Amino acid sequence: MIGNDELAKILKAAARAEILPRFRRLDADAITTKSRPDDLVTEADTAAEARITEALRARLPEALILGEEAVAGNPALLDGLGEADVAAIIDPVDGTWNFARGLALFGTILALGARGRVTHGILYDPLLDDRVEAHEDGPCEMVTADGVRRRLTTSSETDLSLMTAYLPLSLLPREKQAAMAATFPSFGRAMGLRCACHEYRLIAQGHAEIALAAVLNPWDHAAGALVVTRAGGVARMLDGRDYHLGLAPDAGYLLTAANEAAWDAAAKRIGPALL
Repeated sequence: MIGNDELAKILKAAARAEILPRFRRLDADAITTKSRPDDLVTEADTAAEARITEALRARLPEALILGEEAVAGNPALLDGLGEADVAAIIDPVDGTWNFARGLALFGTILALGARGRVTHGILYDPLLDDRVEAHEDGPCEMVTADGVRRRLTTSSETDLSLMTAYLPLSLLPREKQAAMAATFPSFGRAMGLRCACHEYRLIAQGHAEIALAAVLNPWDHAAGALVVTRAGGVARMLDGRDYHLGLAPDAGYLLTAANEAAWDAAAKRIGPALL
């Protein structure tokens, strides 16, 4: 089976060839929109996804390979993800809004799955050439550009008033936004980075405690849920169901937390606003 080191090489090659040369060099016609005016896609997204897909197909010919941009063009590609024996899920440029605006806060996400389980997760920063990664049976580690590995552990914080929480207000149904916004003062800091890759990286490193996902796009959340849980955290649906790759994007809310007590406290505060 392919390992995280080989997967990382694929991501690095795509970053060097397709992403980094375009950062802060995009012409206006290289940026377009998808589902909303702020849901952007760039030439870097499509070119990097094509390169990663080609490399994965050569290495994993049996896999169902899903990229964010391919699914945007054909949502039916998601059918069968939860039952696939091997699946690869790509977000070529996570944080595209940041990338397109020249903000150095974006990443590349890759997850592998098997029969609904997430087996591998990589959260790669192309600018720093480092990654947070995990396998379903191993630790969560930070791997630096020169290959040094450091095991990661999530925060032990249990007091909401001291927690950093990533809460995507604009992605919630409009009728729930006011009630959700009213929960923000309960947290030490309620914010969003417009980049799930770095939000999950920070939780895995112990620098933040909570992330709420309002849309269960697997390219955004599968790898992050795995790395956080392997670092000691919790990733579970807000209504208590297990998270798995068979869930539809509109199946509910995924709440990821640094520890069980943090998850319970956040769910108790957020749940009434959303469920």
